[in-house]
Amino acid sequence: MEQVPESVLKKRVSEEKSKAAHLAKLKAQREKRKKSKEEAIRRAESYVAEYLAKERAVIHARRAARAEGKFYVPEGAKVAFVVRIRGIRGVPPKQRKILQLFRLRQIHNGVFVRINYATLRMLQLIEPYIAYGYPNLKSVRELVYKRGFLKVGKPGGWSRIGITSNDLVERVLGKHGIICVEDIIHELFTCGPKFKIVNQALWPFKLSSPRGGYGRRGKLRHFVEGGSHGNREELINRLIRQMN
Repeated sequence: MEQVPESVLKKRVSEEKSKAAHLAKLKAQREKRKKSKEEAIRRAESYVAEYLAKERAVIHARRAARAEGKFYVPEGAKVAFVVRIRGIRGVPPKQRKILQLFRLRQIHNGVFVRINYATLRMLQLIEPYIAYGYPNLKSVRELVYKRGFLKVGKPGGWSRIGITSNDLVERVLGKHGIICVEDIIHELFTCGPKFKIVNQALWPFKLSSPRGGYGRRGKLRHFVEGGSHGNREELINRLIRQMN
């Protein structure tokens, strides 16, 4: 029987160990992916139940108020979607700085903004250059799924990667407890505690020109005067459909 050199035996042992480690790593990855998928499904189902419960609560509150001869005043919006509709010509320095703070550097860029006193004041200052309002769940979901891109990498070397899988979401935002696309939608729509983290991880939404244009009165008049700029409240959803 021919003797096998010791170096060959060592190489075989090393290859077997590497193969076993690789198979163990693949198995662990499969198990982790399976658990993440199950958790994503569970979270999505809980979010659907939460949205339905809120809708039912509003309906019951309206009915109760009507039965008592009172008016129901819904809760104020917490999030606005802001779209830049005019270019850079003739923008004063102060308004230009605010547009930069909101990351609205290009025409037809859109971002989500948390509504508070400070942001409302800034939105009022840049009203001639933007259209904004309060998006519903359908609009938020369509924007994230159709136009959503995440920042991947490090500051100064960001890559713009489309949201194509929950694995990418978990890789970028997993350390903050965001593991799936529905987590992103939930934080944006409800203005959750991680709204700022999620919003900063998203690139500004690059929308198209609205189908049918801005109307015969154009962009120079306020929306309440038949134009396009300013606060549209819930009617922003119609503009999002036209531009998405």
